[in-house]
Amino acid sequence: MPEDMSAVNESILLNFRKGFAPLADAFETLGFEVIENQWLPSAETLGRTRLCIVNLYEAARRPLAALRLKHRASRHGVPVIALDRDAPWHMGLRKRRLLLLEWLKPFDVYASHTLQPTYEFAPVTIYNPNAVWTRHFNLHGQTLEAMRDPAYYELDASFLGNLNGSRYKEHAERERFFAELGRRLEPLGLRVRFSDSTGMQDAEQIRVIQRSRINLSYRSSCDHASEGSWGLPERCYGVPARGGFLLSDARRHAADDFDPEREWAAYEGIDDCVAKIRHFLAHFGQARSIAEAAHARVFAQHTYAHRARRLIAAADAVRRERSPGAAQDD
Repeated sequence: MPEDMSAVNESILLNFRKGFAPLADAFETLGFEVIENQWLPSAETLGRTRLCIVNLYEAARRPLAALRLKHRASRHGVPVIALDRDAPWHMGLRKRRLLLLEWLKPFDVYASHTLQPTYEFAPVTIYNPNAVWTRHFNLHGQTLEAMRDPAYYELDASFLGNLNGSRYKEHAERERFFAELGRRLEPLGLRVRFSDSTGMQDAEQIRVIQRSRINLSYRSSCDHASEGSWGLPERCYGVPARGGFLLSDARRHAADDFDPEREWAAYEGIDDCVAKIRHFLAHFGQARSIAEAAHARVFAQHTYAHRARRLIAAADAVRRERSPGAAQDD
């Protein structure tokens, strides 16, 4: 296998009903053909397939199809990895579906953005955090040097994301939090923008992120009720990729992906959030040092190209552990 994991005439099966463009692009950049949404691939297709990746949510909705895919892939030595970006909430799936999937274990590897105790869907579990699609998350023509000038900024604090708690119950707590935070920050006379990003153009989102001294993060769709995910939402990588300074709610996996002293800033609860906002506005240089260090870390370790390589390595490890055997035709 080439050191860069690229391959000629090899395929990746990627079963995400709505697609997973950043990951598909990463595999294609590595030289793989990406074949999408095939739950009954032919023997010919499997014969040139390096890895099959399925969306855990969709597999839970159609467990027998997932099991058939696993058996079919195994006959040709193709590892099957389930990708989960929504643990422990699992998009609100009913518990009996998750228990059935845990019992069937129709995967070789379960790749999740959080390693907190949850269901065991495969004999092997790996940490596979979110990442950035560098084609869309970068400095967009700006420079880190320009962002060191306090006069560059138009906002003191901002948040862009889903704030429609009435329609999306998983975001109701976020909507409440930012409403209360806005009330607490108003007496300080700060330039603040907390906006629902639905329908917002990319250019406007980029400008808000880059022209805000502090970009906030609080909860995500993988959090539910009082149970928060250890995993980091994509904005924790996307904001630094665009050069912004991120102040996030506490996330247990943050220390796995960033240096907590040099590359990460977090708060515990709304009182601490207000205090940290005041601190970093008063210590602009410190905030920019963290932002620049986080930016470097993201491009060094947290792009979807890195995730693609990690998934290939996990699949290749499964292949090495298997006893050699001839593939059987369907």
